[in-house]
Amino acid sequence: MCEMKIVRARAEDAAALTAIAFSAKRHWHYPERWIEAWRDTLTIQADFVNANETYAAVVDGREAGFYALCVAGDGLRLEHLWVLPDAMNQGIGSSLFAHAVERARALGFLVMEIESDPNAEGFYQKLGARRVGINVSELEGQRRELPALVYEIPTETEIGRPRVV
Repeated sequence: MCEMKIVRARAEDAAALTAIAFSAKRHWHYPERWIEAWRDTLTIQADFVNANETYAAVVDGREAGFYALCVAGDGLRLEHLWVLPDAMNQGIGSSLFAHAVERARALGFLVMEIESDPNAEGFYQKLGARRVGINVSELEGQRRELPALVYEIPTETEIGRPRVV
């Protein structure tokens, strides 16, 4: 992999981030009508980027992935974490996740909530998140179970210690 840097996303990056989200979601071969049903969720608006901690992984001058953290009440949610399919399995997703954890710690949070696509649950669990439930929805009469995960943010004194998950 070439050099990657993680930078704060700007409002003008919204279209590129949206393209990443759609491309990554299509990677799982969902029916195109489902992708269309998720249009609002996958579309990143400029005001969303401005209002939330949104960071992009830039490789060779192009955005290859991004994440967003959203404060909800007194909790913190990993709202998005997407990587372009041709950039998957190169450490970009795990680097973005590690960056999100550092931002969460800097913001003073002890836990990060994640509602995962079923295909991404293993990725998050490998990084130390644990399932705490499921969120059930329905799409075209088909039941969908989305794993609800939490990641406990290690304190400064816990960094480097082995995690028990």
